[in-house]
Amino acid sequence: MSVFKARVKEFEDALGENEIDLQQLRQLCFNGIPDVKSLRPHCWKLLLGYLSANRESWTETLIKKRALYRQFIEELVVPPGLKENHKLDAINGCLNDHPLSEGADSAWNTFFNDNEFLLQIDKDVRRLCPDISFFQQPTEYPCDIVVNSNGERRLHQRVVPSVLKSANVERKGLGITKINLITKRSEETYEAMEEGQEAHWEVVQRILFLYAKLNPGQSYVQGMNEIVGPIYYVMASDPDPQYREHAEADCFFCFTALMAEVRDFFIKTLDDSEGGIKNMMKRLSQMLQERDLQIYEHLKSQELHPQYYSFRWISLILSQEFPLPDVVRIWDSVFSDEQRFQFLLKICCAMILIQRDQILQNDFASNVKLLQNYPPMDINVVLSKAVSLG
Repeated sequence: MSVFKARVKEFEDALGENEIDLQQLRQLCFNGIPDVKSLRPHCWKLLLGYLSANRESWTETLIKKRALYRQFIEELVVPPGLKENHKLDAINGCLNDHPLSEGADSAWNTFFNDNEFLLQIDKDVRRLCPDISFFQQPTEYPCDIVVNSNGERRLHQRVVPSVLKSANVERKGLGITKINLITKRSEETYEAMEEGQEAHWEVVQRILFLYAKLNPGQSYVQGMNEIVGPIYYVMASDPDPQYREHAEADCFFCFTALMAEVRDFFIKTLDDSEGGIKNMMKRLSQMLQERDLQIYEHLKSQELHPQYYSFRWISLILSQEFPLPDVVRIWDSVFSDEQRFQFLLKICCAMILIQRDQILQNDFASNVKLLQNYPPMDINVVLSKAVSLG
């Protein structure tokens, strides 16, 4: 039996137990999950706490969660104009809610407020992972209550780029005035699908919209699209069609579980908290100082502070620094780490140490460019270096 097949069998045996040993599973996943069968989707669901270690509970959990997610769509992805939202005043026989209403209970007021963050979501998901075509492609399993709604439940329709009309007016002397109408449309990146279909980016848009609606204290913050992207990619690429069909719901709950751990990165008032982004960058700086004082002092002398490069590294869990397949491999290890983000900091530290010689030679501007645009590299070299940091 080859080493690879033996490794796959280890995962299958671990996942086949009625009561899964999560400690053993973490150790297996830490070194990378084989990209075969449904191993990675199953492991991520377990590592993120979406599924419990008790295998017998999986079916019931999945049925309940998926039904709940469908309920979210039915109740929250509804514009005020739909019949179920039109309420007649019993006395006056007229609508008690209208587009100009500013009341706290007004569905229209909520609708327009939601569109403010939906506009940002729409912009962000349309440029998600531009290096691959996956998110532009149609999903095999579009949400039936959305794609067959004559566009009424399509979120991107609410913030669709407007068609602007302008006119050039020409007049020579006392002659006839000539008006040339010009139609301008805002440029779009990813195109939306026709009725009955939807692209993967549209699904991700809905996930983020529902998350923002259900978490009003946090809502949507730019960058969350980079967190949900890899999770959805893994779930929607599951070789098993029975699981792939429910990629949207499963991704939503895995994303929600992960956001519960990283939410402090996205809330400015928590920047200085123990789990806040400032404290994480400080810990990275201390780690670098302990591992390589020379490079630490060099960056300090150049006043190249961690926020210039590591803010994005940490808050987006390196999802912007490497190609998607490498990000997925990194997340295998990050999700497996019981301390979770301690290993993430080690990866970040390793990235700096690997570029040690170059950094010591560079001036401030060159180092900023180097660290903000990390050079292509075998991800296993980076991970091996991170492991060696102890």
